[in-house]
Formats: sequence, structure tokens, C-alpha cells
Amino acid sequence: MTLKSITRRLTALTVAAILIGVVATAQTTPATSAWTLAVASRTNANVSLATSGPLVAAAWAASLPTGVTDIYVAVSRDGGTTFAAPVRVNDKPGDARVNGEQPPRVAINSRGTTAPEIVVVWTSKTDSGGTIVSARSVDGGRSFGATSVVAQGPGNRGWENITIDGAGKVHVVWLDHRELSESGSMNHPAEHHQAPAESKTDAVEAAQHSKLYTATLGDPRSTHAISGGVCYCCKTAIAAAENDIYLAWRHVYPENVRDMAFTASHDGGRTFSAAVRVSEDKWQIEGCPEDGPALALDSRRQVHVVWPTLVNDAPGGQPSIGIFYALSSSGQNFGARQRVPTEGVPHHPQIAVIRDAVYLAWDELKNGARQVVVARRPLSGAATTAWLREVLSGNVPGTYPSLASSDAGAIVAWTSAAPNSVIRVAALKF
Repeated sequence: MTLKSITRRLTALTVAAILIGVVATAQTTPATSAWTLAVASRTNANVSLATSGPLVAAAWAASLPTGVTDIYVAVSRDGGTTFAAPVRVNDKPGDARVNGEQPPRVAINSRGTTAPEIVVVWTSKTDSGGTIVSARSVDGGRSFGATSVVAQGPGNRGWENITIDGAGKVHVVWLDHRELSESGSMNHPAEHHQAPAESKTDAVEAAQHSKLYTATLGDPRSTHAISGGVCYCCKTAIAAAENDIYLAWRHVYPENVRDMAFTASHDGGRTFSAAVRVSEDKWQIEGCPEDGPALALDSRRQVHVVWPTLVNDAPGGQPSIGIFYALSSSGQNFGARQRVPTEGVPHHPQIAVIRDAVYLAWDELKNGARQVVVARRPLSGAATTAWLREVLSGNVPGTYPSLASSDAGAIVAWTSAAPNSVIRVAALKF
């Protein structure tokens, strides 16, 4: 079954939910039927998804014209067909600091006959940088408890991600600049994009102060650094299976090459293996490309990674961006990278394994506007198996997709300018 035939089976939605200025309505694009999430009179952007059976949770940022930004979650109990009205997550109004590579992250902890627990993490802005915080809902997303601190202190931090292991423990990963705060001279923008170093060696040495951290929520002693030398502003990736935790990020290698790195823990996140390089792309760049990896696991615990990198085969000989996929059957090394078919300039890839297929989503700049694309191919396919792709966003520009699985199929959400900035969620049922 092709993606086009899958999307033709989507049912048009006709329900609208309105509560205290918060709206969730159904709209249709030429490609698919989708639900729209929005907080009225705000810019809605930077969405992430989590699923558990028919339960779907979408978390995003809603900003006032003044820049005040809050985190909201909306929940679907029918696999993304309809959504309840969004609920504010952060108990301190306007505290969120969010962008496309560091959206609020959400995870669902199923608890048998008890209402599922929904956990959200995000970056809260402070005078000295950013603090990683979290909040929980114990009633299936109808309300959220007090905000708690995951990682704080001087220095900037962010680009967090979240997963839940087989025991129900919540694991968080993020990028941390606490060591650079010791000089007291770096402000927030400078931490993101430093002036070019005098040499590539200097840049690699400076990157050692940018570190990848992880923690288990509820266990203050679990916070620890995994690696220095991270490329600071690219999203992190995390996944879990039982007691195993898997991480991926963009690393700064010798000669200022910024390629994908991967590590795994087999003891619940207490220790991690030596990092391995996913692919030797050899992308030398003087700053952060702000475009990181995504990873997913299949039922055999094979590791699937997707990421963007520089390519030099564009028409006219100009460098461009390509999206690549790689597979590891052991978590100790990866097979040769495989180019994903894209159009224009692609960015911000996501990945999910859904039943017997690998799904990807990304946005790409084509004819002056960004469009959201999803692609699919069988898990059992060879490296030469074609990816079946479909544009989901239609004629309305879309950016920064998020991708998750449900009982019925794939769930894709993205930021849409339609005509105001809103969140679109499409359920690809099959």
C-alpha cells in the first residue's frame, strides 16, 4: 500500500473544541485530513508527539506578541482522530524558552488500569541561561502538577529530549554549557554561535566544554555528563527498550568535523558505552548547523538513525543538504549511510518504526516555501528499496514535523502557517 492510498483513507474531521480561548479544529489539506491545535491570539509552534495505544499527546509552545511563551498539551484518546482542548503545562506563566530544535518534549507512561501519566520537559529561561524543567499529569492530560527542576545552575542548557524505559522510569538528555559559565563572560547568544576559532583545533578544544548530560527524573544522583565535544544547538535523540537507553547527537570531531555520534546504556542509564560515529560525513563547519539526528528502535532492538548533512552533488556544483539513514543491528557500529530522496533543501528529519515499516518525516524548501514530507519503506527492505514519499502540508507552508506511532498507524504533527501559526496533526491510518 502506498502512502497516497493510505492518506486517501483518512476520514475528514468535523468537530471543533473551544474552551477559554483555546481551540482545536478540523481542517483539510489537499493531501490529507488533519486536526488543528491552537491557542487563540498566540503563535503556535514547535510541537512534539508521544503515543501509547490510542492515546496521543501533542506538546507545543504558544507565544504572545510580547514574546511571553507557555507550554500546552492536547490529548487524543482515539489515535489522533480528535483532540481535547489544550491545557497549559508550566505553572510559571511565560517561563518557556523554545525553538524548532528544542521544542517541549513529551512522553506517556502507561500504568495499567490507572490513568496514564504524561510527562513534559522543556527549557525554562533564567537570568543566567536556561534551566531544564518538567511537569507531570497523573490524570491523562486533563491537568498538570507543579513544575520541577531537572537541571539548573549557572550557564546555558537546553535541546532536551525524553523517553520512558520498561520500568516506567523517565530519562532526560540535554546539552549543557555549565563549564563555560565559569568565566562569567558568555551571554546566551554567544554560547550558541561563537566567533570562528583561530584554528580548527581551537574549535574542537572549545567544544569540550559543551557536554551531553542525562538524568533519571526523581533521582538527583543520576545526573551526569556522558560526553564533551557536542555540537551545541542541534537536537538530541533518545530511545529506550526495557533497561536499555540509546542516545544520538551531533559531535565535534577533530578538524572541526560535525558528524553524528551514538552511545547506549544497558544498565538503565547509569553507564554508557564509548561513543561510536554513525557515519563519516566530514562536514566541516565553523558553527552549529542547528539540525540534529533522530533515532528509533524496532522490535529486535535494531537502531535506526536519520540525520542531515552537507552534500556536494547539487545542480551547479553548489553545496546543499541531504538527509541520510543508517541501521545498526548491534548498537556497536552502523552500516553504510543511505540517501533519502528529497526535493529542494531538506531539514529537521524525524523517524519512527511502525509495525513492519520505517517512517521518516522532514521539511524541505521547494519553490520558496517549506513543505512537510513523510516517507515510508518496509523494515525488511534492502538498501535499494525505494522510499515512498508524500507531501502532507499541501499548499500551506509547514516546518519542524514530529512523528510517532499509534495503534492505527503513523501520527505526524508540524507547525503550519494557515494563515496564522498553528499546529497541524495528521493520523495516517492503515
